[in-house]
Amino acid sequence: MTQVLLFNVFNGLIVGAFYALMALGLSLIINLTNVINFAHGGFLALGAYFAYMLVPYVGFWGALIAAPLCAAFVGVIVERILIRPLYNRDPLYSLLLTFGLAFVLQDTVRFIWGAQGLPLVIPDVLNSPLSSTLFFLTGYRLFMVALVAVAVGILFFVLKKTRLGMRIRAGTLDLEMVSALGVDVRILRNLNFGLGIFFAGLAGVLAAGMLGLTPTIGEGLIMPSFVAVIVGGLGSLVGTLFGGLLIGVVAGVVTVFYPAASEASIYVLMAIVLLFRPYGLFGEKGGTKL
Repeated sequence: MTQVLLFNVFNGLIVGAFYALMALGLSLIINLTNVINFAHGGFLALGAYFAYMLVPYVGFWGALIAAPLCAAFVGVIVERILIRPLYNRDPLYSLLLTFGLAFVLQDTVRFIWGAQGLPLVIPDVLNSPLSSTLFFLTGYRLFMVALVAVAVGILFFVLKKTRLGMRIRAGTLDLEMVSALGVDVRILRNLNFGLGIFFAGLAGVLAAGMLGLTPTIGEGLIMPSFVAVIVGGLGSLVGTLFGGLLIGVVAGVVTVFYPAASEASIYVLMAIVLLFRPYGLFGEKGGTKL
């Protein structure tokens, strides 16, 4: 029983890391642009398939870097052409646009790479279990957790220590003031959107290495990622990170005792958090923080 519990907790931590990566990208986009990006799961799938396409040429390690950048580049183009004209209109327009874009991306992936599942080849050194007793501790699973930690650390460094990051943080508080100080908010929003999509693409590459590739690979991660943003607190990236890991672990633990309720448990958790903390665990009333 103990081993089963450890397996599900660790597996929940990994799934929670996917949620956290996705949710961090979502939170970045929402905080600065007020766009609820329902196409985030489609960009995740796009990143995964870019990796599949690049592995034969640059190997797994090269694809791990290049594929999220390619997804981010597509995101930058999408923001410039489709989303930017809607910023001054009712937020419902951008919501409906990204909702439709999610289906467009999914069908594009299906048209180019086919509807059948495909494997993403990962290095043999990451495939073997680290222990015969704790068989679920494979090198790849530990690598994913470590990479997520590194990626999150780099994100927070960029936001705290670089000029772009400071402008993004300032823009989430008062975008009009940032514009009045001479910052081109169009470019700022564009780069911020690309950064958010980069995290979706990275999550896609990591998920494909464990789950394989299907055109719908992002569908199972997008709604829990929104839940992670809500549980952690809208506007708080620390809260978003914690929320993603928390709902992953909670779903893993519930799977041990009542597997049928594992998916529903994250929504129950969200309801409980909102009941006692309407602004999320790390959120603040009337304010936004990164």
